[in-house]
Amino acid sequence: MQTALMIIQLVLAVGVIAFVTLQPSKGEGLGAVGGGSQLFFGKNKGFERLLERLTTVFAILFMISSLVLAILS
Repeated sequence: MQTALMIIQLVLAVGVIAFVTLQPSKGEGLGAVGGGSQLFFGKNKGFERLLERLTTVFAILFMISSLVLAILS
């Protein structure tokens, strides 16, 4: 049980890191993908909102899995 939760937590952590680094910065400066990120992704607000929501969901699930693992140990 704990091994499965630890694997899930690892996947969630990698997902949070990936989604955070893909998000454009608020100042529209250089993002994690470089200056050409606007050319690659375009000015798609729907994509930015999707990344924000996925980041939020993954972060909440990561916190819940951390609490469950702490309680089980």
